[in-house]
Amino acid sequence: MSYSAQDLWLAYKLRWRRRRYLARAWRKRRELSSVQDRTGQIRPDDILGFSTVRNEAERLPYYLEHMRGLGVAHFLIVDNGSVDGSAELLARQPDISLWSTGASYKAARFGVDWLGWLKREFAPGHWALTLDADEILIYPDYEMRGLRDLTAWLRARSAPSMGAMMLDMYPAGTLAEAEYTPGAPITDTLTHFDPFGYTCEWLPKYQTISLRGGPRKRLFFDQEPNYAPHLHKFPLVDWKRSYAYVSSTHTALPRKLNRALDIRYGLPTGILLHSKFLPEVVRKSAEEKTREEHFTHPERYGIYYDRIAQSPNLICPESALYAGPEQLEDLGLMWRGDW
Repeated sequence: MSYSAQDLWLAYKLRWRRRRYLARAWRKRRELSSVQDRTGQIRPDDILGFSTVRNEAERLPYYLEHMRGLGVAHFLIVDNGSVDGSAELLARQPDISLWSTGASYKAARFGVDWLGWLKREFAPGHWALTLDADEILIYPDYEMRGLRDLTAWLRARSAPSMGAMMLDMYPAGTLAEAEYTPGAPITDTLTHFDPFGYTCEWLPKYQTISLRGGPRKRLFFDQEPNYAPHLHKFPLVDWKRSYAYVSSTHTALPRKLNRALDIRYGLPTGILLHSKFLPEVVRKSAEEKTREEHFTHPERYGIYYDRIAQSPNLICPESALYAGPEQLEDLGLMWRGDW
């Protein structure tokens, strides 16, 4: 295969960008303080979970239970100034190593720099699963075949990552009226999702597919769809020291990590059941609008936060009641490929 001068120049620039991200993560390590270091327990074949959290005590019990059920053996978590007991809950867990920081989440590239340092230190040679506390990973046959089976299958095919689509889940009524019991499956409360209306866009720079849609695009960004959140992610990676995420887990370098959503490779894809719309989001929206820590361009999202704070009903005539992973396969929202 021959490459044009433009292709070679882009590859060169991206290689240097990746090095800058790795250098940023090295510098940002100074912002982390160890709370509970149990990394000595990590075994050579362990699957590792990585996350940055802030005030997620309500979600963490089910999040951790689900991840352990999939096969995550050890968690490396950064707590970013929680005041709701999240840090204390995490520090008590025997399979969690915990760091804390009060530094800016946004200035750390939304936590990517902090986790980038931890991955550089502990993840090489391991499969690293990077999820937010409001993301629950499922994939075809996940209830019968765990992450050990999946990662062995991927590695045997020289596939370095798995892609997933974030699926916004929401309740049947207004957000504030919903009730959630910590530790319960999020789908007990967030019972519905948008089955249709998603768009795909090829992004040649990073050789990836951008996905947008769901209730946030439908209700809050219908007039400016290009501002709607990206829904594509690559949360599971066979990590190497030279790897880096560019933007959350939406994009990674080297670019081969971003090919996992391309159906031509025959790889299974997952779904991240997104629990953003638990009832606490009504209260948190005003706080996050003031903090301006969750978006690169916060001025674009003021109206969005205001509308969430009004406790809307996200149901529409096309909303579907969640019935399990097979349903999502049938709808084409995730697929098994050759898995």
